[in-house]
Amino acid sequence: MTDRSFPHAGRPAADVLADLADKRSGDARWAEGRTFGLVFDGGDDVRAVADAAAHLYLHESALNTAAFPSLGAIQSELCGWIAGLFHGPEAAGFLTSGGTESILLAVKAARERALAERGVTEPEIVLAESAHAAFHKGAHLFGLTVCRTPVTADLTADPDAMATVVGPNTALVVASAMDYPTGLVDPVPEIAALAASVGASCHVDACMGGFVLPFAEMEGRPAPTWDFRTEGVTTISADIHKLGYAPKGVSVLLHASRELRRHQTFVFDQWLGGLYATPNLQGTRAGLPMAAAWAVVSHLGIDGYRHLVRSTLDAADHIRDGVRGIEGLALRGDPVHQILTFASDDPDLDVFAVGDALSARGWHVDRQYPPDCLHLTVSNGNVSVVDEFLGDLAASVEEARSATSGGSGQYATID
Repeated sequence: MTDRSFPHAGRPAADVLADLADKRSGDARWAEGRTFGLVFDGGDDVRAVADAAAHLYLHESALNTAAFPSLGAIQSELCGWIAGLFHGPEAAGFLTSGGTESILLAVKAARERALAERGVTEPEIVLAESAHAAFHKGAHLFGLTVCRTPVTADLTADPDAMATVVGPNTALVVASAMDYPTGLVDPVPEIAALAASVGASCHVDACMGGFVLPFAEMEGRPAPTWDFRTEGVTTISADIHKLGYAPKGVSVLLHASRELRRHQTFVFDQWLGGLYATPNLQGTRAGLPMAAAWAVVSHLGIDGYRHLVRSTLDAADHIRDGVRGIEGLALRGDPVHQILTFASDDPDLDVFAVGDALSARGWHVDRQYPPDCLHLTVSNGNVSVVDEFLGDLAASVEEARSATSGGSGQYATID
């Protein structure tokens, strides 16, 4: 049992740090490329610039950017750069702590807009079953009714099904670019048009794809329509701490205009502390992730991201080809970017037992359902170990076939 006694006497820094190093001994080995998701490694140079920026801003607070104008500038510049990347000449936004906070704020802003512009007092959110769970969390927190629709046979959101529930109380319609469960991009133009038809907001969740799709398009990869070039898109979320290769936790929520952005901010002045205004769910915000993200994006630039995306997508293609060549495994959908999910098409093969065997070999892969399947988010850190992974995957399948019991369903929560 954990000792519940608060430390009485302090200890030497060396001893404290040694204990922390020991605590990490059982953690996922992301620096070796053996973690598909959770931590995204841009390489030694990217880590070095992020580490140096983090040290500079270890103690700074973004609660009041008048006191720390450098953080105000960092936020403004990052939002501006990403708005340009997403073809939003008038877009404006704020940095957040992660994808979940970005999504929650998009839900909140859509609710406020629906009330202010259309008088909606019983707001609804329309989304496909593939949409991120954080939208359900936002609906729960902010009092929206969820209208959940099935996906099509190809596992993308179904605009026809969504059209049957879009109506006068719709505050927000959701599209994913790409969705987490399968790595597919929804038909954003059709979904945005549905939202616009009733004056509702349309949010594109690009937390997984925001730092892949623009550079993949530059590389000549498939280029679905998904960003502010799409009429009717009002907000986009993108995680800089995923394939943007910044340290945790930093994301961005962009609105198509400053006028729309005002619905995100909370303002209150009826207390003895004077005016309280914040665009985030947090009050105090750490300056460290913001500065580290600014440093990484500045260091990489378009050329750096194109290189990282190119190598990542080549690696993901190689893994997909390898999975197709292993009897008993079947890819879900037809993803072409960095995410892939595979299940078992053999009743005698438990895919979670495959996951257990991979874990025993030092690999971390996420598990999800329905159906039971294994999920990989490939990134630059995995590029050098793809062949080793595929060898261990094939061996794990053979081991799982001979297992006498099923695998464990240790599902991950994803932000």
